[in-house]
Amino acid sequence: MQGWIHWLAACLLPLRCRVCAQPGSHGLDLCPACHAAARRNLPACQGCALPLPLADGVLCGQCQRRPGPLLACHAAWCYGPTIDVLVRRYKFDNDLAAGAVLAGLMGQCRPPWLSGQVLVPVPLHRQRLAQRGYDQAHELACQLGRATGLPVRACLQRRRDTTAQSALDREQRRRNLRGAFTAIAATLPASVILVDDVMTTGATLEAAAKALQRAGVGQVRAWVAARTV
Repeated sequence: MQGWIHWLAACLLPLRCRVCAQPGSHGLDLCPACHAAARRNLPACQGCALPLPLADGVLCGQCQRRPGPLLACHAAWCYGPTIDVLVRRYKFDNDLAAGAVLAGLMGQCRPPWLSGQVLVPVPLHRQRLAQRGYDQAHELACQLGRATGLPVRACLQRRRDTTAQSALDREQRRRNLRGAFTAIAATLPASVILVDDVMTTGATLEAAAKALQRAGVGQVRAWVAARTV
Protein backbone atom coordinates (compact mmCIF):
# COMPACT_ATOMS: atom_id res chain seq x y z
CA MET A 1 0.00 0.00 0.00
CA GLN A 2 2.76 2.41 0.98
CA GLY A 3 4.68 1.70 -2.23
CA TRP A 4 1.53 2.40 -4.28
CA ILE A 5 1.09 5.74 -2.51
CA HIS A 6 4.70 6.70 -3.25
CA TRP A 7 4.25 5.73 -6.91
CA LEU A 8 1.06 7.79 -7.20
CA ALA A 9 2.70 10.80 -5.55
CA ALA A 10 5.65 10.55 -7.94
CA CYS A 11 3.26 10.56 -10.91
CA LEU A 12 1.09 13.45 -9.73
CA LEU A 13 3.55 15.75 -7.96
CA PRO A 14 6.41 17.51 -9.78
CA LEU A 15 9.95 16.80 -8.61
CA ARG A 16 11.19 19.61 -6.37
CA CYS A 17 14.76 19.95 -5.06
CA ARG A 18 14.92 19.29 -1.30
CA VAL A 19 17.92 21.62 -1.03
CA CYS A 20 16.96 24.75 -2.99
CA ALA A 21 13.30 24.12 -4.06
CA GLN A 22 14.11 24.39 -7.78
CA PRO A 23 12.63 21.79 -10.18
CA GLY A 24 14.15 18.37 -9.62
CA SER A 25 15.72 16.01 -12.12
CA HIS A 26 17.63 12.71 -12.33
CA GLY A 27 14.40 11.07 -11.13
CA LEU A 28 14.97 12.65 -7.71
CA ASP A 29 13.80 15.66 -5.76
CA LEU A 30 17.16 17.26 -6.55
CA CYS A 31 18.00 19.91 -9.14
CA PRO A 32 20.96 19.56 -11.56
CA ALA A 33 23.01 22.23 -9.77
CA CYS A 34 22.65 20.66 -6.33
CA HIS A 35 23.29 17.22 -7.78
CA ALA A 36 26.48 18.51 -9.42
CA ALA A 37 27.61 20.12 -6.15
CA ALA A 38 27.62 16.76 -4.37
CA ARG A 39 30.94 14.89 -4.55
CA ARG A 40 31.19 11.14 -4.93
CA ASN A 41 33.50 9.42 -2.49
CA LEU A 42 35.98 8.12 -5.03
CA PRO A 43 38.70 7.05 -4.71
CA ALA A 44 38.32 5.77 -1.16
CA CYS A 45 39.73 3.17 1.20
CA GLN A 46 37.95 -0.16 0.80
CA GLY A 47 38.14 -0.81 4.52
CA CYS A 48 36.90 2.46 6.08
CA ALA A 49 35.70 4.52 3.08
CA LEU A 50 38.12 7.35 3.91
CA PRO A 51 38.66 9.51 0.79
CA LEU A 52 42.09 8.86 -0.70
CA PRO A 53 44.28 10.70 -3.23
CA LEU A 54 45.19 7.33 -4.77
CA ALA A 55 43.67 4.86 -7.19
CA ASP A 56 40.48 3.11 -6.08
CA GLY A 57 40.78 -0.36 -4.64
CA VAL A 58 43.41 0.22 -1.93
CA LEU A 59 43.49 0.43 1.84
CA CYS A 60 44.51 3.49 3.81
CA GLY A 61 47.53 3.27 6.11
CA GLN A 62 45.37 2.81 9.22
CA CYS A 63 43.45 -0.13 7.72
CA GLN A 64 46.69 -1.73 6.56
CA ARG A 65 48.21 -1.49 10.04
CA ARG A 66 45.07 -2.36 12.02
CA PRO A 67 42.23 -3.94 10.04
CA GLY A 68 38.84 -3.34 11.63
CA PRO A 69 35.87 -5.71 11.98
CA LEU A 70 34.34 -4.59 8.67
CA LEU A 71 35.29 -6.69 5.68
CA ALA A 72 34.55 -3.67 3.47
CA CYS A 73 32.91 -0.27 3.73
CA HIS A 74 31.33 1.80 0.97
CA ALA A 75 30.31 5.44 1.39
CA ALA A 76 28.55 6.65 -1.72
CA TRP A 77 29.21 10.39 -1.25
CA CYS A 78 31.43 12.78 0.67
CA TYR A 79 29.74 14.69 3.46
CA GLY A 80 29.69 18.22 2.07
CA PRO A 81 27.61 20.46 -0.19
CA THR A 82 24.10 19.11 -0.90
CA ILE A 83 24.61 15.95 1.16
CA ASP A 84 24.98 17.87 4.43
CA VAL A 85 21.69 19.71 3.88
CA LEU A 86 19.85 16.50 3.01
CA VAL A 87 21.20 14.70 6.09
CA ARG A 88 20.30 17.54 8.45
CA ARG A 89 16.78 17.82 7.07
CA TYR A 90 16.30 14.08 7.15
CA LYS A 91 17.57 13.53 10.69
CA PHE A 92 16.50 16.68 12.48
CA ASP A 93 13.66 18.27 10.48
CA ASN A 94 11.47 15.19 9.97
CA ASP A 95 11.98 15.53 6.22
CA LEU A 96 11.45 11.95 5.02
CA ALA A 97 11.55 13.15 1.41
CA ALA A 98 15.17 14.22 1.98
CA GLY A 99 15.83 10.65 3.14
CA ALA A 100 14.32 9.32 -0.07
CA VAL A 101 16.75 11.52 -2.02
CA LEU A 102 19.67 10.17 0.03
CA ALA A 103 18.59 6.60 -0.69
CA GLY A 104 18.33 7.46 -4.38
CA LEU A 105 21.84 8.92 -4.34
CA MET A 106 23.15 5.81 -2.58
CA GLY A 107 21.56 3.77 -5.35
CA GLN A 108 23.45 5.79 -7.97
CA CYS A 109 26.77 4.68 -6.48
CA ARG A 110 26.38 1.09 -5.33
CA PRO A 111 29.11 -1.12 -3.90
CA PRO A 112 30.21 -4.06 -6.08
CA TRP A 113 29.49 -6.71 -3.41
CA LEU A 114 25.69 -6.57 -3.07
CA SER A 115 24.83 -9.96 -4.49
CA GLY A 116 23.43 -12.40 -1.93
CA GLN A 117 23.65 -9.98 0.98
CA VAL A 118 21.17 -9.00 3.71
CA LEU A 119 20.74 -5.32 4.64
CA VAL A 120 20.84 -4.64 8.39
CA PRO A 121 20.10 -1.07 9.55
CA VAL A 122 22.09 0.36 12.45
CA PRO A 123 19.29 0.95 14.99
CA LEU A 124 18.44 3.91 17.18
CA HIS A 125 17.81 3.40 20.88
CA ARG A 126 14.11 3.19 21.69
CA GLN A 127 14.20 6.54 23.53
CA ARG A 128 15.76 8.30 20.52
CA LEU A 129 13.28 6.56 18.25
CA ALA A 130 10.37 7.82 20.37
CA GLN A 131 11.72 11.37 20.16
CA ARG A 132 12.35 11.33 16.41
CA GLY A 133 9.39 9.19 15.40
CA TYR A 134 11.34 7.17 12.83
CA ASP A 135 14.67 5.38 12.49
CA GLN A 136 16.63 7.01 9.67
CA ALA A 137 18.87 3.99 8.99
CA HIS A 138 15.88 1.64 8.90
CA GLU A 139 14.10 3.87 6.38
CA LEU A 140 17.20 4.04 4.20
CA ALA A 141 17.64 0.26 4.34
CA CYS A 142 14.01 -0.35 3.34
CA GLN A 143 14.31 1.94 0.33
CA LEU A 144 17.61 0.37 -0.70
CA GLY A 145 16.02 -3.05 -0.29
CA ARG A 146 13.22 -2.12 -2.67
CA ALA A 147 15.72 -0.72 -5.18
CA THR A 148 18.12 -3.68 -5.07
CA GLY A 149 15.80 -6.58 -4.22
CA LEU A 150 17.90 -7.41 -1.15
CA PRO A 151 16.14 -8.47 2.06
CA VAL A 152 16.16 -6.15 5.08
CA ARG A 153 16.39 -7.64 8.57
CA ALA A 154 16.41 -5.97 11.98
CA CYS A 155 19.19 -8.09 13.47
CA LEU A 156 20.47 -5.52 15.98
CA GLN A 157 19.19 -3.76 19.06
CA ARG A 158 20.70 -0.70 20.69
CA ARG A 159 20.79 -1.63 24.36
CA ARG A 160 21.53 1.80 25.79
CA ASP A 161 21.05 5.40 24.75
CA THR A 162 24.64 6.56 24.25
CA THR A 163 25.93 10.12 24.51
CA ALA A 164 25.76 12.06 21.24
CA GLN A 165 28.86 11.20 19.22
CA SER A 166 29.31 14.62 17.59
CA ALA A 167 31.23 16.17 20.52
CA LEU A 168 33.55 13.17 21.07
CA ASP A 169 36.91 12.28 19.57
CA ARG A 170 37.65 8.90 17.99
CA GLU A 171 38.68 7.07 21.18
CA GLN A 172 35.84 8.60 23.20
CA ARG A 173 33.38 7.45 20.53
CA ARG A 174 34.65 3.89 20.78
CA ARG A 175 34.36 3.86 24.58
CA ASN A 176 30.93 5.46 24.36
CA LEU A 177 29.67 2.65 22.10
CA ARG A 178 31.27 -0.29 23.94
CA GLY A 179 28.53 -2.87 24.46
CA ALA A 180 25.88 -0.58 22.97
CA PHE A 181 24.59 -3.15 20.46
CA THR A 182 23.40 -6.71 20.70
CA ALA A 183 22.18 -9.17 18.07
CA ILE A 184 18.51 -10.05 18.50
CA ALA A 185 17.67 -12.41 15.63
CA ALA A 186 17.37 -16.11 16.50
CA THR A 187 18.95 -17.06 13.18
CA LEU A 188 21.48 -14.69 11.66
CA PRO A 189 22.67 -14.52 8.04
CA ALA A 190 26.23 -15.57 7.29
CA SER A 191 26.97 -12.26 5.57
CA VAL A 192 25.34 -8.85 6.07
CA ILE A 193 25.62 -5.21 5.05
CA LEU A 194 25.16 -2.60 7.75
CA VAL A 195 23.26 0.48 6.53
CA ASP A 196 23.58 3.96 8.06
CA ASP A 197 23.44 7.59 6.99
CA VAL A 198 26.81 9.18 7.86
CA MET A 199 30.15 7.67 8.84
CA THR A 200 32.61 9.85 10.75
CA THR A 201 35.19 7.78 12.63
CA GLY A 202 33.46 4.45 12.01
CA ALA A 203 33.03 3.75 15.74
CA THR A 204 29.29 3.09 15.45
CA LEU A 205 29.66 0.70 12.52
CA GLU A 206 32.54 -1.11 14.23
CA ALA A 207 30.54 -1.59 17.43
CA ALA A 208 27.56 -2.90 15.44
CA ALA A 209 29.80 -5.21 13.40
CA LYS A 210 31.43 -6.66 16.53
CA ALA A 211 28.03 -7.39 18.05
CA LEU A 212 27.00 -9.30 14.94
CA GLN A 213 30.28 -11.20 14.79
CA ARG A 214 30.00 -12.21 18.44
CA ALA A 215 26.60 -13.68 17.57
CA GLY A 216 28.06 -15.73 14.71
CA VAL A 217 27.87 -13.57 11.56
CA GLY A 218 30.89 -14.40 9.44
CA GLN A 219 31.16 -11.35 7.19
CA VAL A 220 30.05 -7.78 7.90
CA ARG A 221 30.27 -4.98 5.37
CA ALA A 222 28.81 -1.45 5.51
CA TRP A 223 27.03 0.85 3.05
CA VAL A 224 26.46 4.47 4.11
CA ALA A 225 25.22 7.57 2.38
CA ALA A 226 28.20 9.78 3.21
CA ARG A 227 31.67 9.82 4.75
CA THR A 228 33.08 12.84 6.54
CA VAL A 229 36.57 13.95 5.54
